[in-house]
Amino acid sequence: LHGIPVLIKDNVGTADKMMTTAGSLALVDAPKPPKDSLVAAQLRKSGAVILGKTNLSEWANIRSSHSTSGWSGRGGLTKNPYALDRNPCGSSSGTGAGVSSNFAAGGIGTETDGSIVCPSSSNGLAGIKPTVGLVSRAGIIPISHSQDTAGPMCRTLRDAAIMLGALTGVDPEDSYTTESQSKSYTDYAQFLDANGLKGARIGVVRKFFGFSDGVDGIMAEAIAVMKKQGATIIDPAEIETLGKFDDSESLVFDFELKADIENYLARLGPASPMRTLADLIEFNNRNAQKEMPYFGQDVFVRSQGRGSLTSREYIDALEKNHRLARIEGIDAVMDKHKLDALIAPTGGPAWVTDLITGDHFGGGSSNAAAVAGYPNINVTAGYMFGLPVGISFFGRAWSEPTLLKLAYGFEQATQARKPPRFLPTAELRP
Repeated sequence: LHGIPVLIKDNVGTADKMMTTAGSLALVDAPKPPKDSLVAAQLRKSGAVILGKTNLSEWANIRSSHSTSGWSGRGGLTKNPYALDRNPCGSSSGTGAGVSSNFAAGGIGTETDGSIVCPSSSNGLAGIKPTVGLVSRAGIIPISHSQDTAGPMCRTLRDAAIMLGALTGVDPEDSYTTESQSKSYTDYAQFLDANGLKGARIGVVRKFFGFSDGVDGIMAEAIAVMKKQGATIIDPAEIETLGKFDDSESLVFDFELKADIENYLARLGPASPMRTLADLIEFNNRNAQKEMPYFGQDVFVRSQGRGSLTSREYIDALEKNHRLARIEGIDAVMDKHKLDALIAPTGGPAWVTDLITGDHFGGGSSNAAAVAGYPNINVTAGYMFGLPVGISFFGRAWSEPTLLKLAYGFEQATQARKPPRFLPTAELRP
């Protein structure tokens, strides 16, 4: 990456002049992290030039259940470069909008559930949400250690694959990376194959369809392309457990958020004015006009009321997540049909930003791979009224090489991406 300009999300810690705030005014006066996050350190080591940090949905969208993606107290509102009145999705909103707008060659996003693939879809990017443990989270402001990961967001999948290779490696400060030792690569571009779809078995998760006729039409065209490229399509190939781990996912977030944020704040040392989640809640209440003009902090408050990570309620919820999303979920359907990957629409086209009532998501398919901790790759599939719509390729743990091969074959066969035009509003004509 020598000399390559990149942007990083403002929850990725750096020990330089740049702040690390997660978009919150509460961390503006916090001490600098003691050292770069491993992600930032590896980017620098590979020669990348970090141009700056990008705005995000504040606290990576975990403060409120009524939030507006792309808004933070520190950074204000991020806009979608395809239509400026529409939402860039989140929580990696600024990385999505910035890279799509050619401000840098690539960027770093983070995801707990949807926060790389959704803004990649809404901003017309190739985004890779890696297997949890492939990329160290040490030094990144957390939500959930069982689901958090960082990953690349670029205009082409080749760029994203090259960037991913610079991010991998075992980190003693993130125990989840230990498992990646024999499963990671420093060169993912080697797996890119323009004929990668030939002979592949790909399953269509139909339960993620039906929220938009336009999106379903784009997916029908995408499936036709894959067949033409030599793939065998199994349709439907359902994840039978979908919808059964939504409540347990939320419960795990509540428990892990409190523990993980407090662990992160402790790393900043005794000089940090913010030491606990309760401190953050109190700060937001004191500064409500700047921090909470549009939405509150109900998720923070709920998390504050939870117990420790030794709680039976937490342990049972985490076990349920892994059983239903992994063993009985993605693994089961892939074993049943002998699949190489699953596909689904990443989401709908960008909605009109609404600070008063919050986000208006039009479908989404990120949660199975997110809860399982499995990889998920978005590439652009088509456009509705000039707004990009992405397709997700996801599968088993550590299957990034296979997913890259398939997604690249699709990307090269379709060449769907068009650059943004910064229109004031979407073109509402057929």
